[in-house]
Amino acid sequence: MRIWTIHPRYLDAKGLVALWRESLLAQKVLQGRTRGYRNHPQLIRFRKEIDPVKTMATYLHAIYEEALKRGYQFDGSKITKGRVMGKVYETRGQLKHEWSHLLKKLKTRDAARFDQLIKLKRPRVHPLFKLKPGGRQEWERA
Repeated sequence: MRIWTIHPRYLDAKGLVALWRESLLAQKVLQGRTRGYRNHPQLIRFRKEIDPVKTMATYLHAIYEEALKRGYQFDGSKITKGRVMGKVYETRGQLKHEWSHLLKKLKTRDAARFDQLIKLKRPRVHPLFKLKPGGRQEWERA
C-alpha cells in the first residue's frame, strides 16, 4: 500500500489507478470494515487525525478529481461522505523520499513521464497535506 504525499497529477495511469484502489482499501480499514492491513504503517498519519475516515475521504476526493481531469471513470460514490477543512502536516523529507521513489518507478514504467518529471525540482504535495521541516517519516519503509 502506498498513500502518496505527492500530488496525484505526477502519477502515471498505473500509479493513479493503484492509488485509488489502495486508498479505498485504506478507507475501509479506517472504517473497521476489513481485517487486513489494520496495522499498515501508511495509515499512521491518518489515524493521528481527529476524524481519520473523513481525512481519508478528503484524500480520496483529490484523487477522484485528478482522474476526472484525465477522463477516467472512477466511482466517486465509493468515497465516504464528509471532508476535513484543515491540512495534515507532512515533512519535506518524506516528500523528497517519495519523489525519488516515484522517479525510480517511472524510469522503467513510463520513460516519457520520467523525462518530463526529472527536471522538476519542487513537486507539489497532495492538497490534503502541508509541508513542514523534517526528514523521512519513521513509519516509511526504507
